[in-house]
Amino acid sequence: RVCFEPFGPVLQRRPRNLPCGHVLCRGCLVALGGPDGRRLECPFCRRPCGSAETSDCLPLLQLLEVLETAGGSIPASLSRGVPGASLGLRLSLGGWGSLVNPTGVAACPKTGRLAVAHDGKKRIHIFGPSGTCLQRFGERGDAGNDIKYALDVTVTWDGHVVVTDGGDRAVKAFDFDGRGVLAAREGFRLPWGLDATPEGEVILTDSEAGALYRLTADFTNREFKKCQMIRSQLINPRGVAVSPVSGAIVVIEHLKAQGPNGGSTRVKIFSAEMDLIGQMDSFGLNLVFPSKIYTTAVAFDKEGCIIVTDVCSQAVICLGKPEEFPIFNSLISHGLSYPVGLTYMVNNFLVVLDSGDHSIKIYSS
Repeated sequence: RVCFEPFGPVLQRRPRNLPCGHVLCRGCLVALGGPDGRRLECPFCRRPCGSAETSDCLPLLQLLEVLETAGGSIPASLSRGVPGASLGLRLSLGGWGSLVNPTGVAACPKTGRLAVAHDGKKRIHIFGPSGTCLQRFGERGDAGNDIKYALDVTVTWDGHVVVTDGGDRAVKAFDFDGRGVLAAREGFRLPWGLDATPEGEVILTDSEAGALYRLTADFTNREFKKCQMIRSQLINPRGVAVSPVSGAIVVIEHLKAQGPNGGSTRVKIFSAEMDLIGQMDSFGLNLVFPSKIYTTAVAFDKEGCIIVTDVCSQAVICLGKPEEFPIFNSLISHGLSYPVGLTYMVNNFLVVLDSGDHSIKIYSS
């Protein structure tokens, strides 16, 4: 009852998750849903579900993106024991069933609690520093406090969880108990990555608009103040990070071009005053790193160094401080499948969100 055609990133061949965990292409979902398109039955396990309960299968879409970037073959991982790899795995959380296709992770700067955005029934999971799941909230739905499609998450310095909802084209804030605080839409086209500043503001990217925004709000009193565009003419910006040391902002652009090897990424660094102070695309990084790089997430460590993930080599790399960018130091060179998120905890442990095996991995030196 399914087509057995290869999955693809667009239109009818786009892979979609069913609530039971099986994956079908969009064309088969439409065919199985019947004329009204509201109810369907999984052809593998016969579990009924509604079409609104399906969602894009991010691991397969990301794998397709890697294959396109690599020209049809997945590059080999970095060799084990690369000089400079100095972090060891301390704790692993989540896994399939607990987390479903996670997309973003953030740490509370005061308590060390971790907020994870994923594609489950409740979109946000809160973990304690020891790994215990403390709270789940953000129901999947159309109500004001529901989350249709969580893309990224950050935690403000006053302890509020802020989420980009790509399905609702909104930015939504919650307290740690899951109560909705406010929702800002402000004409966003596809709000994607976000990070909180020490001043309590939120810096976020709009991937379709090609813009970078600064959102100011009093979350405690549920008061939205303003949302200001601080940079435009970016190309498909997604990941973003703000340095707690200098206030510098790093943005990851996802560049598209014709041909099987056209997809690439570019890292742009702006000063706190939004002056461009450095940038490097995949080709330039290849000159200092002997493997094709495709960056999906970025963070700053406590010393102000830029840390990025690379899904081609399944690694985490330090690119140095903005003024010395780029240098190369491999922090994690094995044990990752598809790293899509980075954050630092209050104790300086590095947290990596691995969408490949739906887990959170915590590293320490």
